[in-house]
Parts: sequence; C-alpha cells; structure tokens
Amino acid sequence: MDKPENQLLDIQHLHTAFRVGDDFYDAVEDVNLTLNRDEILAIVGESGSGKSTLATSVIGLHNLQNTKITGDILYNDLNLVGLNETLYNRIRGNDIGMIFQDPLAALNPLMRIGEQIGETLLYHTKLNKEERDHRVLELLGQVGIPNPVRVFKQYPHELSGGMRQRVVIAIAIACKPPILIADEPTTALDVTIQAQILDLLENIQQETHSGIILITHDLGVVAETADRVAVMYAGQIVEQGTVQAIFEHPLHPYTRSLLRSMPQADNDSDDLYVIEGTVPDLKHMQTDDCRFAARIPWIPASAHEAHPTMHEVEPGHFVRCTCYKTFHFNDEAEA
Repeated sequence: MDKPENQLLDIQHLHTAFRVGDDFYDAVEDVNLTLNRDEILAIVGESGSGKSTLATSVIGLHNLQNTKITGDILYNDLNLVGLNETLYNRIRGNDIGMIFQDPLAALNPLMRIGEQIGETLLYHTKLNKEERDHRVLELLGQVGIPNPVRVFKQYPHELSGGMRQRVVIAIAIACKPPILIADEPTTALDVTIQAQILDLLENIQQETHSGIILITHDLGVVAETADRVAVMYAGQIVEQGTVQAIFEHPLHPYTRSLLRSMPQADNDSDDLYVIEGTVPDLKHMQTDDCRFAARIPWIPASAHEAHPTMHEVEPGHFVRCTCYKTFHFNDEAEA
C-alpha cells in the first residue's frame, strides 16, 4: 500500500529494550505512529514514560550492545531499524534534525559556536568555507541571536541558556531537514524564553514545511503548538488523536489524570490533583495487563482488558484498554 503523500515517517510495532542484568526489558513497546509534513506531533507523559527513548530510537543514538530495537521506522521507504552507522550518519542532520533538552551537554565546550554549526554543513553539503560561514551567520540570525558575528566566535559557556538552545536549534535546522525532533526543548528555560523558542519552532516548521516531533511533559505547550498528540505511559501509547480531541474529549484514565493535574485558572482551590503512585520501572512492568491499573486501584479489575489494545473511538482518535469506559476519579461518584 502506498504511503500518503504528506507522510514523512511511519513507525510500526517499535520495541526498544534495554539490558538490565542478563535480560532485556522494553522501554518502548509496540509503538505505532506517523508523522506528516507541516504538522507538530507532541508526545507527552511523565518522566520514565519512554518519550526520549522513542526519540533516540528514531535517530539511532542507542548503544546497540545494550539495546535491542525491533519493528519498523520507515523514512523514504528506508527502514531505519538495523541501518548501519554509515548510512545513519548521512540521515542524521541532513534528513532528521535533533534538538536536545540540555544544550550545554549537547554542545562541545572546546569548539566555537561557528565551528559547531558549520560542522554539520561540512559533513552534509559541498559548500566551501566562505559559503559555510555565510550560512552559519544566516542561521544565527534566523534563530533570533543578536550580533551573530560576535556569537560566531564565542564558546558555549559564554552564552545564556536561551542562547545555547537557539544554537542547538541552528545546528538541527542547518541542512533544512524535513523531520525535526525536539526533546524537551524548553525545560531549563524561563517562561519568556520558552515562548520565544516555541514561536521559533513554529516559524521554522511553517517556513520549511517540516514535520516536528515535540517531546514534552508540559501540556500547556502542547495545547498551544501541537496538531496531534500521542500520550505515552510506561512505554506504550495509551491515547492518540488531534489536539482538540485530546484536550476536549480525553478518554484514557492517564490522559484525564494528566489534564486534571494542570493548574486551572478557574479553580479557587490551591490544591493540585496528584496522580497516585509512580511510573513502574522496567523490571516491574505489568507487561500483559493495563499498566495504569495500579495507579487507579478503585477501578475494578474487570474494567481492564487482559491484553489491552488500541481502540478507534472516533476517526483518528485511539485509546488503549477498555477501562476508559468506566473510569471516574476517586473523589467523584461513579457514572
């Protein structure tokens, strides 16, 4: 079957397992996702849900001695799973750009900013030194860095957190890749800079018609920027749909719990809703049952599927397990 014209990435039955002792445990299990041109796909969930593991599986940054990746990650009819490092290096930066959540760790402290951005161009293009330098200055201006000529010559430690994040974005977009992965791109930034970075990503997406995978735990960011949302919990996608469907008609107990835990302007109470328990670690995952069941113990076991699957409740809106049909919060009367 031919892929849709605007489809950039097709992830099918992806499993990413890490070695713990002598065994491998899935941190990402049976994930199915597509990314289209001209859209922002947000992947949300608590820390430990598998969001970053999914992102680094797509761009091939796992140590394969301690990691097993199976399934399909299809880009331009090429399966990235099992791709050799030489071919992957041609794709990283040129076809798939990555914006890391910690720019200070992502940047080389011993290289000037201009060199670091230019390195991507040196590897993937045939531009000469003068053309590369011109493109680097152009990129610095594009990502909103004042005085690009000065910053070109500076080192990462001489820049603020927001400026370093802009440099990381400049590196990611240097070759105008059709796919951008932004892993918690605003985590360590103050609110004003967060808004600027998100506006920048939206502008880049509109200018290049790229598809962006936005990894975040900030649902406010998702509501403002995303087109579609995939909610991850304990390595699985538990709900997926348009941003309108997820925010206006959330179904899975985890999605509803995440949304309820957001601060509400119209809530007179100072108390925030807290989701009971924590995300299970890899060794203690309930692999055959509803993985969220332990955190909603007031819901009877009979409400959960034995082997939860994704159900299409309306076109493009999927939810895992049947427990969504009877779920209610512990402080509410059962419907």
